[in-house]
Amino acid sequence: MSKLSKAVASEADLKTIDGVAAGDAEVLEQLYQDYYPMVLKMIVQNSGTEDSAKDIFQEAVIVLYDRVRQGDFELSCKLKTYIYAVCRRLWLKQLGAQERVFYDVESYAELIPVEDDLARHREKDRELSRMERALGELGEPCRTIIKDFYILGLSMQEICEKFGYTNADNAKTQKYKCLQRLKKLFFAAIR
Repeated sequence: MSKLSKAVASEADLKTIDGVAAGDAEVLEQLYQDYYPMVLKMIVQNSGTEDSAKDIFQEAVIVLYDRVRQGDFELSCKLKTYIYAVCRRLWLKQLGAQERVFYDVESYAELIPVEDDLARHREKDRELSRMERALGELGEPCRTIIKDFYILGLSMQEICEKFGYTNADNAKTQKYKCLQRLKKLFFAAIR
């Protein structure tokens, strides 16, 4: 029923889209669990409420449902990216009607088409995929040090204790070396 760009979206996205097309309640519930939190965060950070986030998300699911039911829907990015872009666009329109500000947009208005958002998100998805591959190639203990510091937010002292470094400065030096290796792996993937 739907088409999928294999280079960007996953088989899970295709199954979700087919479930949406079939009106599968479990798929719709999973869609809500997977993607509503990011929409809630975006809307609350930009002059919205939880109720407005629910409304926007519901409207985006209806947009997705309608597009999929038309039969010519082609997903050319990750489903998460598509839903975020639709929600963002709907929220921008609503803010425009209320003459309120959307804080993460430099030139707020109707000037940003969804396709531009999708292109930016596709590029970010590609970068995140390259970063995931680079992290996978990085090896231990660097992978864990990078994740602990940048993702889990551990302090250098906590990392020092976890890995048995003599002091936080040694842990910081190791983190720097690991980061340099990660950058080399990431940029090597671009070539």
